[in-house]
Formats: sequence, C-alpha cells, structure tokens
Amino acid sequence: MIPETHPLQQLFMELVGRHYAHEIGIRDPQVVGYVAHLLAEFCDAEQLFGIRDAAGKPLSDVGEMLIESDPVYGPAPSFDRERQVRKHIGDYTLFFAGMFPESINHYRLRRQRLEGFVDWVKAGKESYYIVSKFEHFEYAKVAPLFAQLSNKFEQCVYGLNMVKNDLQEMQHPIVRRTGELLM
Repeated sequence: MIPETHPLQQLFMELVGRHYAHEIGIRDPQVVGYVAHLLAEFCDAEQLFGIRDAAGKPLSDVGEMLIESDPVYGPAPSFDRERQVRKHIGDYTLFFAGMFPESINHYRLRRQRLEGFVDWVKAGKESYYIVSKFEHFEYAKVAPLFAQLSNKFEQCVYGLNMVKNDLQEMQHPIVRRTGELLM
C-alpha cells in the first residue's frame, strides 16, 4: 500500500483531480481519489497482475479473468471472489484503456478473447457495475463509488489519457528545462 502522503500519490491526486474536474467535469472526490490511488498501486506489478488462477499463475488476459470471476460455471469459489476479480477487471481495464490504450490490441494482453478497446471498456464498465451491486454488509459504503465508476467509465478513461499525456510531457527534457527556467 502506498500511503496518501507519498509524493507519487500526491502527484496522481493533483493530475487526476485537475483533468477530471476541468476537462471532463468529474469533481467527485471519491472517484478522483480512487483513480489516483489505483495509479499509485499499479506502479507495483504485483498489484497490477494480482489476480491469479488456481495454479497460482498471474492472469493478464481479461478473458481469463472473466472466466475466473464466475462463481456458477467458473472456478470462483464464492461471490466474494467474484467481487474481488470483477473489481480487479474494472481497475485493470480502466488503467490500460486510459494509460496504455495502444497495448490493448497487443496479443499478450487479449489473446483473441476480447476483440479490442470497445470490448475492454464494456468488460470494465460491466465489472464495476457488478461490484456496485454488492451493496450489503461491508460493501455497502463503497457500492455507490463503483456505480459511479461504471456510469462514468469512458470519461474516466479519457481523463486518464490526459494524465498520461501530462506524464509524458514531464519526461521530455525541454519541458523540464522550461519548468526549471520558469521557477
């Protein structure tokens, strides 16, 4: 877990907050905080590839994750496992669609199960919707957040793409030198 006081977490909060508020009109602090925290957490590959099959193999294919999430016809032993995997699918597809959309059609990430960007968005949106329907007991407080993430999935992807563009600009030497001269 990356603490909220970590500089990386603060950078993502500032970037996500600015783009979500100004460009796409999402000013919900829960959504902004969740997406910023997701970016920080997914800097760790263990978190990014945190869903494993029964053999312990990390899953990177969304189609395999969807199968893993099925508590009726698939290997998920409980509805809690379905929720865990579906939440990860939403996070994973949001992250890749927003930050690395060019990688979605790469063979390693999709393996013929999902046919590209639109299917990834549908899988992520549907997964967050399913997570939002877990609205009892310990999940009651966060269910509305996942409903928001489902309803605004495409806008969240677009906002993350703007964050990606900012991060790329920050890496460019001319931008860094210009920033240093201005300060």
